[in-house]
Amino acid sequence: MYQAYRQATTRSESPRDLEYRLFGQVTRALMHAQSVDKSDLATRIDALDWNRRLWSTLASDCSEPGNGLNAPLRAQIISISLFVSRHSSAVMRGEDDFSTLIDINRSIMQGLAAGGADGGGQQAA
Repeated sequence: MYQAYRQATTRSESPRDLEYRLFGQVTRALMHAQSVDKSDLATRIDALDWNRRLWSTLASDCSEPGNGLNAPLRAQIISISLFVSRHSSAVMRGEDDFSTLIDINRSIMQGLAAGGADGGGQQAA
């Protein structure tokens, strides 16, 4: 994931655009993993791991004292990260599906698109 961030920073993207694009890539991977046969464990695990790492990175960033987001929003992001981790495990055990994770990411993408002055033209995955 760091590699994706690093490559993207060479472009002229705002942090919000970068986050939106990364969420789009991860969400498409989850959607693809949802569509493959359940025996394709590599595809399913890779998508779940990428999504979990994204949320873990966001939670870590929100725990930093210098984070510019307000405290309630940071707490919500950390809480979602914990939920994503638990839900991902449930998906791997066959107790749940990818839909909730996809919906969460799409909601975040909608917020990122609505929050930016230039985000109106972006479409969710």
